[in-house]
Amino acid sequence: MTQVLDPSSALSAPLATSAPAVEVVGEDEARFVRGLRSYRVRGLARALSAESLKVTLRVSCGERLHIDTLDLYQARLRVAFAKAAALELGESEATIAADLSALVLALEPVQEAAIRGVLSPVESALPALSEAEEAAGLALLRDPCLVERIVADVEAVGVVGEGVNALVGYLAMTSRLLDRPLAVLIQSTSAAGKSTLMDALLSLMPESQRVHYSAMTGQSLFYIGEGDLRHKILAIAEEEGVRQAAYALKLLQSQGELTIASTGKDPATGRLVTSEYRVEGPVMLCLTTTAIDIDEELLNRCLVLTINESAEQTAAIQQRQRQARTIEGLRAKVRSDGVLSAHRAAQTLLRPLAVVNPFAEALTFASDRVRLRRDHVKYLALIDAIALLHQQQRPVRVLEVDGAAVEYIEVTRGDIALANRLAHAVLGRSLDELPPQTRRVLASLDVWVREQAQASGAARVDVRFTRRALREALGLSDTQLRVHLDRLVQLEYVRQHSGQNGSLYTYSLLFDGDAGSDCPQAMGLSDEIAPDATPTSRGQTPTSRGKGRDLAGTLRPPRGALAGASRSDESTKKPVKRCANGHAPAADPATAPLGRH
Repeated sequence: MTQVLDPSSALSAPLATSAPAVEVVGEDEARFVRGLRSYRVRGLARALSAESLKVTLRVSCGERLHIDTLDLYQARLRVAFAKAAALELGESEATIAADLSALVLALEPVQEAAIRGVLSPVESALPALSEAEEAAGLALLRDPCLVERIVADVEAVGVVGEGVNALVGYLAMTSRLLDRPLAVLIQSTSAAGKSTLMDALLSLMPESQRVHYSAMTGQSLFYIGEGDLRHKILAIAEEEGVRQAAYALKLLQSQGELTIASTGKDPATGRLVTSEYRVEGPVMLCLTTTAIDIDEELLNRCLVLTINESAEQTAAIQQRQRQARTIEGLRAKVRSDGVLSAHRAAQTLLRPLAVVNPFAEALTFASDRVRLRRDHVKYLALIDAIALLHQQQRPVRVLEVDGAAVEYIEVTRGDIALANRLAHAVLGRSLDELPPQTRRVLASLDVWVREQAQASGAARVDVRFTRRALREALGLSDTQLRVHLDRLVQLEYVRQHSGQNGSLYTYSLLFDGDAGSDCPQAMGLSDEIAPDATPTSRGQTPTSRGKGRDLAGTLRPPRGALAGASRSDESTKKPVKRCANGHAPAADPATAPLGRH
């Protein structure tokens, strides 16, 4: 695009007769003609200070020319340029000096417009959707098997056998719309597929909502535009690439914003002044790493997703790689474009609504370690993300607070059941970390503590025991029990209580899972909300906010294999909605395996 500015009105009378104009070509070049002399100016994109106008200037007349780099605001440099150009072109110095004066007046409006453009914050608008894209996005969001659709679609774009990781990562990226988004760290050995998973999840998100870097320096985050990361996904390819920026990332994740005071020179006075830079959040953070030892401060702020590295998983990936070379693989690749388009449209249609959990006070969570304070926040945020994703299947309610209207949706029992299943996978611990002998001791201890709790009518966690009592109950020698019990204490399956005034040490069992399961288990979660745990009073009636929302007031049927326990608060009179493939959702979604459609 060519822009023509006429500076003749700003010139003095002797210069106004020729009425020169500057022609801006692109973002970095301008042309200026005066008489037989033609000027070309380059470097405008870098001249963003109101106190200087440093450019590369070329003047030509016929076959003669002169070129130099100078600051047009420096009188000494203009005089030197005019003297050299006049000698080269065969013109008088007064003529070239007059040309430079006219050129400065012509370039000033261009420079001022460029400075205003840089200083004005530019909000990244969501892409406009066509009618077909909007229909596809709404169909996805309203699918009663939305959870299974996500798992199947992530597999369709190239990720095999990572259903739970794919769903947790998708929900975490959806949580960017919350006030306290989740953060995800994908951990595996080299070539296991961590980058494949992250890239697949990012491809399902709108391009305007993700920022992807390979590495970051220590101070780079502080100087990003103030609103450039707000409610977006910040993805960094390797955790090693952000070690220098780890401090800034931790602050941004915890506090939701960054501020830094930086010292620089005032261009007008030359004195050192302090300027404040601010970066607004919240931001969803996604990292990958091959490291085993990770910064603990960064780790405990993230959900850690571990890639399956089994031989069976490797065989499944190799089978998919071979299949991609067949005609069916070509068909799948073409269809994946529609999958990506539908998910990007769906994510664009999601609104940053508030989420209210009417069952929050009935939830339980382990509390034996300080770190669990942050894990509990992750658990609650996971529930909120699930509810937010299903906003098109919920009534949107309105709360009036001091004359201001706040739109919100509510969490259901099914959301909590699904979050519990996912929490076991990403917040839980596997008993594989225990040697077989210690694991058998834990199983026996679990049975014995349960019997003691039933006999005394106390809670399991309140049952205290000594080594002697446990040695007699389990029939172990003192040496055997000491080894296994110390290991259970170190791994925080058992808590040791200090003795006072010479009394014996006592212990209590923290483990409340299934000692026979090899799957990861999170301690302290309530599998079901008690029937008397009724939702808190709303005091408001559902209000329509947007096209096509169901305002029936009843909750939806279960959403399939990962939807959690059946929902007793849902209407049984409505016909069961079916998945995109025509099948009804699983009858017992709380125990159904992770399936695909």
